[in-house]
Amino acid sequence: MLALGLVLNTLGIGLFCWAIFALAVYPLPFFVALSVGMLAFRDGAGVVGALLIGIASGALTLAAGQVAVAVSRSLILRIAIATAFAVPAAIAGYHLVFALSQIGVPSLAWREAFACGGAVCIGGTAWTRLIAFAGTRPSESAGVAENMPQPVLTAATHE
Repeated sequence: MLALGLVLNTLGIGLFCWAIFALAVYPLPFFVALSVGMLAFRDGAGVVGALLIGIASGALTLAAGQVAVAVSRSLILRIAIATAFAVPAAIAGYHLVFALSQIGVPSLAWREAFACGGAVCIGGTAWTRLIAFAGTRPSESAGVAENMPQPVLTAATHE
């Protein structure tokens, strides 16, 4: 029974960590969706209407951010957009790790250290996921790409 408990506990912690890093990009769209949904509910849209408006605004925020990073040629603009998504993720990561560290870490200094490390890791994950969506472009100097693909050599080429 003890071995089963240890295995299931390890799997549960692993699943929880996977969920944290998989959802690292979404704090900004979630905040926008929650704010717009609450505003719509306050203005009389009803529960279902506020829920639909909130979901649509959150999805639009995420899609607009990813498209803006993918389409933008300016490095400064990409960095600004990725920062707008990574900062809320880092704040959410800080509070999440700080709350979880209260379970087993009695020292406040160590809880703060773990929380800061969690903020860096989760913010970095959000940054990397958004920047990776943009992909890499070949250098466009004078209309010539420097990283052109090389032809495949076959046995007939050697002869």
